[in-house]
Amino acid sequence: MNYNWAAMTIKSLIFDFDGLILDTETPEIDVWKTIYAEHGFEFPFDRYSQIIGGWGVSTFDAADYLHQLANDSLDLDAIRLRHRNESARRFSEQPIRDGVQDYLTDARRLNLRLAIASSSKHSWVEPHLTRLGLFRYFDKIICGDDVPLGRTKPNPDIFLKALDELQINAGEAIVFEDSPNGVNAAHAVGIYVVAVLNPTTSLMRIEGADLTLNSLSNLSLEDLLMKITR
Repeated sequence: MNYNWAAMTIKSLIFDFDGLILDTETPEIDVWKTIYAEHGFEFPFDRYSQIIGGWGVSTFDAADYLHQLANDSLDLDAIRLRHRNESARRFSEQPIRDGVQDYLTDARRLNLRLAIASSSKHSWVEPHLTRLGLFRYFDKIICGDDVPLGRTKPNPDIFLKALDELQINAGEAIVFEDSPNGVNAAHAVGIYVVAVLNPTTSLMRIEGADLTLNSLSNLSLEDLLMKITR
């Protein structure tokens, strides 16, 4: 689906959450790397990377896979609990990613509507947004539990629902994503998508983005809007 972006008026910005607003992906992987190394194995980043941003192309489970490598000799519940606790501690130390606050503030000043479109559940996204002081910025929050099971990114359902909730068409939004699954989902709907890489997704091959940045701080919102609509 192609749009003449210069003829469009942007009305809304749609943000992914994990890896885009808060880098939860890098800490999770770092903890898994430590756990795998302690058992004498290398963490399979290539396989794990397929689930980043959504579960549409893989059901890889890092704990199950390690259990298999160790000949089913591990305590799965203990491994999952350790990973969850150590990751949670690291999440609490992570700042909002550079440039995000400026984009949200500028979007409000420019009367743009804001939405979250995440493959994660409301029970994960909303407490973090509240803790970070960002919940109040968003008009709509669309999460993985708002679409049928198995229809998270890279399937387009989350973005289609976001457009419906915002009552706009695809050419009136910009999506900000960090992963191939998210970029592919937005691209399938025909939304202009900006890939904003983090330390983890910078190691992945991301195709289909209309623009790629290492940080939102590299390009102001007003400059982005001028780039798209001029």
